Amino acid sequence: MSERILVLNPGSTSTKAAVYQDDRPLMTHSIVHTNQDLAPYPALNDQLDYRVALVRGWLAQEGFDLSTLSAVVGRGGIIPNIVSGGYLVDDALSDCLLHHTVFDHASNLGGLMARSFAQPLGIPAYIYDAVTSDELLPEARVTGFKEVTRTSFCHVLNARATGHKYAQAMGRSYEDMNLVIAHLGGGISISAHAHGRIIDSVSDDAGPFSPDRGGSLNMLYVVDLCYSGKYTKADMLKKLRGEGGISALLGTHDCQEVERRIQNGDEWAALVYKAQALQIAKGVGIMLGCFTELIDAVILTGGLANSKLLTDMVIGYLHNLCRVVIIPGENEMEALALGTLRILRGEEPVHTFHPVCPLPAR
Repeated sequence: MSERILVLNPGSTSTKAAVYQDDRPLMTHSIVHTNQDLAPYPALNDQLDYRVALVRGWLAQEGFDLSTLSAVVGRGGIIPNIVSGGYLVDDALSDCLLHHTVFDHASNLGGLMARSFAQPLGIPAYIYDAVTSDELLPEARVTGFKEVTRTSFCHVLNARATGHKYAQAMGRSYEDMNLVIAHLGGGISISAHAHGRIIDSVSDDAGPFSPDRGGSLNMLYVVDLCYSGKYTKADMLKKLRGEGGISALLGTHDCQEVERRIQNGDEWAALVYKAQALQIAKGVGIMLGCFTELIDAVILTGGLANSKLLTDMVIGYLHNLCRVVIIPGENEMEALALGTLRILRGEEPVHTFHPVCPLPAR
């Protein structure tokens, strides 16, 4: 039986929508939101009806019959106490998305938008592989600071989708494989996948520097900077995310521009790019230490995996240690659609959200 799935991916400046027929996109659309567009909606949740109406308008313009849908899936938000995979957007999850998320992020609207479409049609609404999905091993949570417990924070959606794609290409099941998957984008995260579970990860503020993130650093240096009197907390947070990494070192986060500079003989740009490749390889090496079994492959994915110059340098560091595979791109819409398709076909279970009671109001 063929399945039609509406996929919704709200971001800070856009809402992406697509309709999939099984694993094939029938139509896709990206709606851009300017600051002026969003100005009438001071709180994130105020944008819900506005974004739903825009997607409805696009579907109506395309003449799409909503009654032909089997399910709707939205991007998973910043939700506490969840694991990877799909969740039914019911009253409990809707309440969490409205009132109890970890922090404000446009993806928190994904499940709410999905339910707005699905409920009148009597079909299920899901989220899938939210970024806060956390299945770390107990020993991976312990740190040397008694006040700090580690949680997983990585590019779950694209990483798991890429793992499924690689396993399928190999004629195997993702759940039967051991993989290290490095998502290379504006932020870089690296995750260890053991038999379908992300058992550990290096988040985008704890591993390699990237186009606009500072990555990890000896903590004594960070403490010195924090107490130097030169920087506010906001300044330091920008160094971690937004104004760090290649952006800080070269004045641009555009890696195509970096490669042009390298081709034109810029030795500093070449050194910075090689340093990024080395840090990616070192981050992979950290994840290799999480396994008690041999791994099947290291996969480089994300937008930066399109850079042959970068991936060749990473492979140069790792090729004697493990098999390295390149599967570029982020593929978020496809990942949401295929995850939902597996649920509809009974190939994966669907989870029900159970909040820790009482959840603190934000």
